Amino acid sequence: QTVVMFVFSTRKGRWVRGDGQLDGDWETKRKRKIADITQALSVDPVDIATLRRMAISEGGLLTDEIRCQVWPWLLNIPPHLLDQEPDYNQVLLDVQRSLRRFPPGMPDEQREGLQEELIDIILRVLQRNPQLHYYQGYHDIVVTFLLVVGERLATVLVEKLSTHHLRDFMDPTMDNTKHILNYLMPIIERVNPEVQDFMQQAEVGTVFALSWLITWFGHVLSDFRHVVRLYDFFLACHPLMPIYFAAVIVLHREEEVLDCECDMAMVHHLLSQIPQDLPYETLISRAGDLFVQFPPSELAREAAAHESMATSTFKDFELASTQQRPDTVLRRRRRQKQGSPESSTASPVMTVAQPSTARRFVRLAVMGLTVALGAAALAVVNTALEWAPKLDLFP
Repeated sequence: QTVVMFVFSTRKGRWVRGDGQLDGDWETKRKRKIADITQALSVDPVDIATLRRMAISEGGLLTDEIRCQVWPWLLNIPPHLLDQEPDYNQVLLDVQRSLRRFPPGMPDEQREGLQEELIDIILRVLQRNPQLHYYQGYHDIVVTFLLVVGERLATVLVEKLSTHHLRDFMDPTMDNTKHILNYLMPIIERVNPEVQDFMQQAEVGTVFALSWLITWFGHVLSDFRHVVRLYDFFLACHPLMPIYFAAVIVLHREEEVLDCECDMAMVHHLLSQIPQDLPYETLISRAGDLFVQFPPSELAREAAAHESMATSTFKDFELASTQQRPDTVLRRRRRQKQGSPESSTASPVMTVAQPSTARRFVRLAVMGLTVALGAAALAVVNTALEWAPKLDLFP
């Protein structure tokens, strides 16, 4: 028998055969998906539930052109906000930024221009918004939006994201970030107690997943198509979904973990080196299943005594975020100017009950939509599975 290999073309936004021919089944699904997205965007009001479902399902939103249209709706940004010109004082921020996030072979002049745009976006958001503090890794998220949707739209999207999904990471301290990381072990323990017990004995902690979480995996994945696929998924879901995805990566590597020497340094090194050939669609599906089966409210007591700010702010994206303060980076820059010395394949153990694909996508999409519209209580208090029957969302 002849084995035909398929590869995903980011330019075409579709799967193609190794010999260059299109996969007929996927091409049919792709055309249907584009038609569904177009229909969802054309109705009044826009069908955000369908857009979330399209972002979660296989292949995500397919192309950057579609992402430019859909990502704003996933963050509940009305179109009239996209037409507003930003009012800001351009401030140059002398920070080191990772060059590897830009496409290889990009001309230096183009890359330098994008780096200046990256600085501008970060400073605009920090100048406008209250209690937001720059953290190392924030630029990894911003540059992803910049490369996909361009400077103008990226500014609007990043500002909304920073005051909601990323809010916990932008505190003066890492308390809330550590709180979110505390969800990792309870998720792993629910699915595979042996792996969780091994990691506990090794005293490895959860720091290995810090860069995964605060950059939405943008810092650790070398293939940009995988990064934007995850962004499709995370934008359509609850703010804690990245920690569920981190858990399924660990669970997927169960054999490697258990074969490792039970030593903190050894296990930390193993887990820190994230594989680049992960089965992303499979892991996305599993992360969604785990969120449905083990919602944050079941894990909150083990994670910590207090809820994260991201879960509390996720309940209503339509509320304007106007009471904002400049970031400490800007204050530091002013002090510097004044002469201040301050420097600048799946594991067999993962036997989680699998809801049907359609039901899972609907659950995840409606959970995201309903919470965004303020119809649900805080996720750590009352999860989608608890309030859904009252709304007849999941018969």
